[in-house]
Amino acid sequence: MRIPQNRHLTFCTNIYAGENWKTTFSELQKYIPGIKKELAPNEWFGLGLRLSYTASEELGLGEKLSDFKKWLDDNQVYVFTMNGFPYGNFHQIPVKDSVHAPDWTTEERLEYTKKLARQLAVLLPEGASGGISTSPISYKHWHKTEEKQHKILQKGAENLLKLAIFLENLEKETGHHIHIDIEPEPDGLLENSDEMIALYTEFLIPQAEEYFNEKTGKKGQNPTILVKNYLQVCYDICHFSLAFEEPEITFAKFARNNISIGKIQISSALKILFDPENKDLLWDSLARFNEATYLHQVTEKIDGKVITYSDLPEILSEKRDFKELRAHFHVPVFLEEFQGLFSTQDYILKTLDYLQKHPVTQHLEVETYTWEVLPESLKIDLSSSIIRELQWVLERVKTNI
Repeated sequence: MRIPQNRHLTFCTNIYAGENWKTTFSELQKYIPGIKKELAPNEWFGLGLRLSYTASEELGLGEKLSDFKKWLDDNQVYVFTMNGFPYGNFHQIPVKDSVHAPDWTTEERLEYTKKLARQLAVLLPEGASGGISTSPISYKHWHKTEEKQHKILQKGAENLLKLAIFLENLEKETGHHIHIDIEPEPDGLLENSDEMIALYTEFLIPQAEEYFNEKTGKKGQNPTILVKNYLQVCYDICHFSLAFEEPEITFAKFARNNISIGKIQISSALKILFDPENKDLLWDSLARFNEATYLHQVTEKIDGKVITYSDLPEILSEKRDFKELRAHFHVPVFLEEFQGLFSTQDYILKTLDYLQKHPVTQHLEVETYTWEVLPESLKIDLSSSIIRELQWVLERVKTNI
């Protein structure tokens, strides 16, 4: 949906099953027309499309892509952003750290993202730009030493640079500017704004300068412009709240470094405030979110340093006293409190308030992908849940933007 200041608001379809194209399209046909009718009956409705590797491969066969584009047009739906982070199946099986595989050191990740970009160029409305969110290079715990992590960042940056060159050529061919939006998250090789900025200053730009000056001889090309035009940031509000980064400070930091925000994912984490008189209730409530599908890292800020625990069981086994914990569990954005627990909804409100005066990005996407693994008392009909989330955001967008 178009919202004030020429921005687009949608939700991410990674909430639906999508191990192949048949399943993906079936889910879209089942849910999207009804959601659009409720939220945007007389206007075009934007979509944040998630395609697994298999679904993307199958969409490229025969006339499937043009048939899908026709279905979108017939239903007044348009795609402006994609989620290219999870490569494989994302539902009903344990995902955990495999969500990062294959990582950005591999040809598989590079070719998959190129395919998404080609397909997005076909699906985009005339004159529109598009974005594809992607993983933070790799999973930190796969690479135990700083030396190994440095090598992974070097190789990941090399493949991202290849992608930037590909996207530049794709824009010349199609007229569509498509950017890749790198998404920091807890225990990713990129977790916060400082590590994201270091990716540019220590890896992407130096490697781009070497590539153009030594390997291609294109000394007239400005590598910094190329890198920053096509490689941007996916600002997931949940993830940056887990890093204890205030939105206003983080956005200003990226702006000072001329790094663009390609997409804001509107999402909310769990917040646990310690209460000695109700600590048993807190632990029981938090245990309800301990499920086996996704990683739910827990963060804590001690003496100015953010400490990350790799998954909920690690902190549940200790049950120690603390001041505040935050858990990587995408809870509904309209949820402020649940059985003694809180959410980082305040970060969403701060972000929307910041957007009122600052043109950070045109792409806003609600991303609550955990509906099927939420505690039973929070589960309602899936379409009703999506509609309620988007209506909650729309009400605050109209007020703040």
